Amino acid sequence: MDIGIDKICDLIDRVRAVDVKEGITDPDSGSNPTDDGNIDMLTTNPDDLTEEEIREVVAGLNDDERADLIALVYIGRGDMEPREWADAVRLAREREASSSLSTADWLIGIPNLGDLLDEGLNLLGRSCDEA
Repeated sequence: MDIGIDKICDLIDRVRAVDVKEGITDPDSGSNPTDDGNIDMLTTNPDDLTEEEIREVVAGLNDDERADLIALVYIGRGDMEPREWADAVRLAREREASSSLSTADWLIGIPNLGDLLDEGLNLLGRSCDEA
């Protein structure tokens, strides 16, 4: 892979932090969390990681690194097998060249992206424990 394991794992952490959040569900909360059933725990706050930060991370990657991320998604969701890594990277490059949607937006739109990237790493015999 042309992308460092530390970059992948950082992105996995960022994506998971955004994935667990939801919009404001209790905007007029005035009581304590116990009385509110803790519904504010997973709501978005201004200081939270944002999709924009994920876009910035992806935009900061070079072409080879972005192709590796896309290929990891293909492997992680079972579209391709680990032994097909070279083909997955080739398809990733084709996807980037032909799509009007940026790679960051495409990645952000994938449900459970963090899990898919993690699974892709595991299938390739790698893990974030190495980072």
